[in-house]
Amino acid sequence: MVSFIRNYLRELEGVKEVSQITSKVKTKWRSPSGLIVKINFDGLLMSDPNIRDSSGHVLISNVDLHNGVASAFAVEAIACRKATQIVIEMQKWEVIIEGDSLTIIKKSNKGGFDRSLIGSYINDIHILKSRVTGLIFEFVPRSANTLAHILATEALKRKEGCYLTDGVPCYAESQMKEDSVREPD
Repeated sequence: MVSFIRNYLRELEGVKEVSQITSKVKTKWRSPSGLIVKINFDGLLMSDPNIRDSSGHVLISNVDLHNGVASAFAVEAIACRKATQIVIEMQKWEVIIEGDSLTIIKKSNKGGFDRSLIGSYINDIHILKSRVTGLIFEFVPRSANTLAHILATEALKRKEGCYLTDGVPCYAESQMKEDSVREPD
């Protein structure tokens, strides 16, 4: 436990202070415009990205179990790195990668060599990002990343991963439908 806390504090050294404004309004997932695709990740001890188009339709839902990873930051970084790898494999659309880890999003957007404990993952993300144009990393609050969080939580409870195209497991269908309802312009 002490080791985990020390690792956590070391990770925070590389992050600038951010003033947090709390809001009582729950932020919902917003679909991208046009041909842009969004990839959402949540590294709740083991999640990988889910990919959705502008209508909110899930193109791919993916959850892998990550055992033996040193910290929660490392799991988030692994999930973000996997999302970045998927962007390269897709070779089609402009892509927004969203995650609820402000530290990982900031480090992914920042250039230069990262010397933190998760530096190897962040440096991989930078290398992958340099191979593609039209890639944006954005922070979203957990309430806007609910589908990815549900996938991660349920897979952790069930101790099983999944990889599905054109949909999500039955336990996440209601959230997928809720997210696919477009907000008025």
